[in-house]
Amino acid sequence: MSEPQELKRPAFDPAEVNESNYTSYPALHRAANQTRYNRRLGDHAGLTNFGVTLTRIVPGGQSSYRHAHSRQDEFVFVLEGEVVMETNDGAQVLKAGICAGFPAGSGDAHRFVNRTDKEAKLLVIGDRTANDEISYPDVDMHAVLGPDGVYIFTTKTGEPL
Repeated sequence: MSEPQELKRPAFDPAEVNESNYTSYPALHRAANQTRYNRRLGDHAGLTNFGVTLTRIVPGGQSSYRHAHSRQDEFVFVLEGEVVMETNDGAQVLKAGICAGFPAGSGDAHRFVNRTDKEAKLLVIGDRTANDEISYPDVDMHAVLGPDGVYIFTTKTGEPL
């Protein structure tokens, strides 16, 4: 058996990237979205034009609330396990090896839910286009990407959250 190779930048082992269940959602909506854990691989690599995240969803957990981006594309690849993808057209089961893409401005609100007793892992890729807005059809929340790169959350009528 060969010795493990020591990786040199820009290569890295994703398992060495810190995992967090932090969410920028306001406190009112935070708990339901702390059942998924992210490793922000793109940030670790120093990428600034798009994000790459390894997301682990525990049994019974969800990736986020169902949402749609106005200006940012999003691509999801199921690496391990099984999730239910919920979109405007309904729900369907996705197993490892299946992908889904959500073009900016399509209005196709989506989320991924783990309804199994095993963890699921997704590779999520999205761009960081300025002036993005996120709509959340199932909860009273709306987000706008601020000039500092941080989303500002309000109710759908614009009240602060």
